[in-house]
Amino acid sequence: MVEPRPQSAFERQLAYWRKPLCSSRAAHGNDPEVKPLWDTLYSADAEIIINGHDHDYERFAPQDPSGKLDNQRGIWEFVVGTGGQNSNRSFASQKPNSEVRQADTFGVLKLTLRATSYDWEFVPEAGKTFADSGTGTRRYILIQNRRSEAGGRAGRDLLAKKTRM
Repeated sequence: MVEPRPQSAFERQLAYWRKPLCSSRAAHGNDPEVKPLWDTLYSADAEIIINGHDHDYERFAPQDPSGKLDNQRGIWEFVVGTGGQNSNRSFASQKPNSEVRQADTFGVLKLTLRATSYDWEFVPEAGKTFADSGTGTRRYILIQNRRSEAGGRAGRDLLAKKTRM
């Protein structure tokens, strides 16, 4: 059991493990067994959870352990299972708060953690163009979702206000 502890103004809390709480993946989908971990981390004001298990990439908007959008205290969930196996990589219906999904590009999630902010960037395998990146701070999250696919879809920029201090 992880005991919540007070945070200084410059700390970030990040956790990672295999199975995601939320996933739009057809083969596995949501895994309620990890909800107690989410409950504890949400109480401790964690900001990011990274999971693998599903062989795709999916990013969820800040949400609470019940999967409800929470722009004030919510946790960003990244499902990053894009490092090897490529069979059975398809999505079912999109889960609430799922902002970005892709299942045809191998790659890694690069995180840069600083005292007052962090950046994320999906780095695709050579020759692929899928991209997802953003910057987070305690007050604002700027998402630059640059999504390039064979059909040439236009990207979008979102600004989601965070009111945590």
